[in-house]
Amino acid sequence: MKKTTVMLVMAMAGVATVQAEPVKLYGQLNVSAQSGDEGEGRFSELKSNSSRFGLKGDYALEDGLTLVYQLEWGVNVSDSSSSNVTARNQYIGLAGNFGEVRLGRHDTATKMSQGKIDQFNDFEADVGGLWEAEVRANNSISYFTPSYNGFGAQLTYILEDSVDAEDAVSAALFYGDDNLKDSNIFLSVAFDSEVNGYDSVRVNGQTKVAGVKLGAMLQRQEDIITGLEQDGWLLSGAYPLGKTELKAQYQTLEDDKAISLGLDYKAGKDTTLFAWYSSFNLDTPTPDRDYLAVGIKHKF
Repeated sequence: MKKTTVMLVMAMAGVATVQAEPVKLYGQLNVSAQSGDEGEGRFSELKSNSSRFGLKGDYALEDGLTLVYQLEWGVNVSDSSSSNVTARNQYIGLAGNFGEVRLGRHDTATKMSQGKIDQFNDFEADVGGLWEAEVRANNSISYFTPSYNGFGAQLTYILEDSVDAEDAVSAALFYGDDNLKDSNIFLSVAFDSEVNGYDSVRVNGQTKVAGVKLGAMLQRQEDIITGLEQDGWLLSGAYPLGKTELKAQYQTLEDDKAISLGLDYKAGKDTTLFAWYSSFNLDTPTPDRDYLAVGIKHKF
């Protein structure tokens, strides 16, 4: 709690001392009451699903340059342990006609390449539950190209930070709008080299037909040390019914499988009530597991 208080005071002090700059305080609270069975019997708990807060902004410089920055922290609002506050994307950078460069901690290009395809992001059935390559990289330099005719790219270079390590690279090519607002299609292809001990290739696509969102992802990953190669795929869908959205997702990694069903209810502009069920069938020594949750998410 002491650490949380210090970080919150620092954040608020930052807002107060840079009033001349366009600084935005933002975040989200996402908490669910959850019942789970991970092979040893059913139990209940409150889960803070990547609740977060942060500061971000930009500042006009000379010669057509803009300073950009973001400081974001995750906060566990259901637990007062020593890991209550954790670092998320935190960077400083420059933007201009050349694109944008960010220095610090940032999601890799492969992680960013999924767009909004993962309908259960931040929950138990997040794609990172089965797949590698969902990395928020320390010591990274990220470059974003300008958008041209719907195309854009991201390159993440991760510095080794150790004499025994290797520099790593993550790159992605994008087309369309990942929010499916400016266009009804989003496509991307990405790869990782030496990122957190894995090489990977990922292909993503999402479209909207008569208001229904349909998404698909393919991934091949290889453990650099063992040489183990694994393939997986994911299908997702979201169907709107007034203020309610019905969601479904199916993900595999070789013989491991996860299926999820859920619904979101828009209770207000920034507030969503949700319920979901996820089941994992795992062909490993790890026992099968399933989860049922209801909760509330509020953005500010």
